[in-house]
Amino acid sequence: MKQFRMRIILILFFVALSGYLLYPTYADYQNTKKMNKRLDAVRDSLVTNNPQITETEIKSLLEIEEDNIRLADESIKENRDKRVKLGLDLQGGMYLVMEVNTAKLLEKIAKEPDEKFLALLDEAAKESELSQQNVVSILTGKLAENGIRLSRYFGNIREDDEDIISRLEEQESDAVTRAIEIISNRVNQYGVSEPSIQKQGARRIIIELPGISREEEAKQLLQGRALLEFKLVKDPQFSFPIMQRIDEVLSKVVRNDSTLLADTTETGEQIDFETLTEDEQFQRHPFFSLAMIPRDARSADAYVKAENKARLENYLALPEVQNAIPDNVEFLFSDKPKVTTEDGIQYYMLYNLAKDAELSGEVITDARATIDQTTSSPIVTMAMNSEGALEWARITGQNIKKRIAVVLDDVVYTAPSIRNKITMGNTQIEGMADIQEAKLLEIVLKAGALPAPVDIIEERTVGPSLGQDSINQGFMSTLVGFMLVVFFMVIYYKAGGSVADLALFFTILFIMGILAGFQATLTLPGIAGIILTIGMAVDANVLIFERIREELGTGKTIKAAVESGFQHSYSAIIDSNVTTLFVAVILYQFGSGPIQGFALTLMIGIFASLFSALVVTKLVFEVMLAKGSSINIG
Repeated sequence: MKQFRMRIILILFFVALSGYLLYPTYADYQNTKKMNKRLDAVRDSLVTNNPQITETEIKSLLEIEEDNIRLADESIKENRDKRVKLGLDLQGGMYLVMEVNTAKLLEKIAKEPDEKFLALLDEAAKESELSQQNVVSILTGKLAENGIRLSRYFGNIREDDEDIISRLEEQESDAVTRAIEIISNRVNQYGVSEPSIQKQGARRIIIELPGISREEEAKQLLQGRALLEFKLVKDPQFSFPIMQRIDEVLSKVVRNDSTLLADTTETGEQIDFETLTEDEQFQRHPFFSLAMIPRDARSADAYVKAENKARLENYLALPEVQNAIPDNVEFLFSDKPKVTTEDGIQYYMLYNLAKDAELSGEVITDARATIDQTTSSPIVTMAMNSEGALEWARITGQNIKKRIAVVLDDVVYTAPSIRNKITMGNTQIEGMADIQEAKLLEIVLKAGALPAPVDIIEERTVGPSLGQDSINQGFMSTLVGFMLVVFFMVIYYKAGGSVADLALFFTILFIMGILAGFQATLTLPGIAGIILTIGMAVDANVLIFERIREELGTGKTIKAAVESGFQHSYSAIIDSNVTTLFVAVILYQFGSGPIQGFALTLMIGIFASLFSALVVTKLVFEVMLAKGSSINIG
């Protein structure tokens, strides 16, 4: 038996290693069962104690409870990180196709874009959606057709159009590459296991996020540009006249009257709505009926009902209204409702801000979500680089007792008053509902700003129940395939078939162990690859057994027939498996998503089946012959 010792040790080592690598998967399965049982008990308790609770509230509370369970036991997270990862089709999650809006990038970098340029850019963006050409190529062609040199909007007069086009195409390509990098950083910091982020075509990005349960939060994370700006809030004395002009313009639009209303209030005068009906309020003062300012207000911040927000945004976008607003100011809403009355009515805040930012988020070097020790509310603290710290000190020093708004992606998070000069560059953002939202903002700020807006053009959500159905069906398919092969081998090859079945079991064990060891992702096509491997694994044994039968037919002893059978089968076994391996490598290299999952398990299965057939099966035969046991191969 000494001659078999090294091979026995090698096989036992691989079996033990596979078991060790697969243990976290088993432990995670047990943890999930316990967690689901506990969450079901919490759900029953919530429904029993509060029959009026909504499904949305239950879902939110269960998510918090699940997070608490995971945080309480570090082994739960450790086992989940080391388990065999499941793909989107098995675990559930989100599938998104996103497109980088490079037209917005060109609009941003253009010099003094006029209506002609914006119209051509809009046409180029629409044509690009229907063709394989990039926006730069189409736009430059349209500018040339209209006899407009590129230096009018890009570069300088000394540059040739070819040089400008080359630089713009490079910027367009870099914008997509940078968007992929930033999205990857955000997803990794968010904690998604085994995400898939791939570029498709010139501007599209395919994103798969397995296991994501908070879809809206994930979309906010991916789409947020993280364009952070600090803008001064305009004083009431400056803002009220602008609001008055808007109200007058809107009243003419609403009533379709070319004359000024006789009863419009003077600048800064508070409007008395108590004696007017709701319709009269809107007819006579449409702006102030939607954007309400309290009588005792010390600021020009207006309260807007959540149901009126979209309506007011449309009114503010009207050309007549835009002409009434000075070029150096803008109106922006709060990121979420800031006030909720006892009746459950929610109000957004409308701020009048300077259009030009005093400082941008490019100077932010670090961001951290934490809890304010004085107010117990979630905040995000930020640190700035030396240049930003100097500029921040100048801004805060010159505007003490004034208000400055923290604007992220054109919504106002907070607008505090500047109490004193801030010299170290440290500041903070308030207004988050919970620490989870603060953490999300921290991730977005740390990962950096997207160079251009990213639009979701396709979205699919795979529910956990559908994923579980796929797992059950895949497992059943594998089990049925395994049992059919096992029965065939035992019936047709007798004792030799039993040895082949033992090798087949080792093959599947090694495949799963390798998937766990390399933290590969198992998908539904991957399961198909395993099922195909089950058939291929016994294919080598069939070749060996048939060759042994031929050798026995020539009158050789069983020992000589086994030795000759293995030796003369090597070439056919190696040729067939190498050919399949080449195909699998090509599929993995040029395929994507499901095709790669199939190719990966197929490649792993080829090596595992070769080891089982040429090492395990041969070792068992040799041990049986050494002990004098008879080998029946049918």
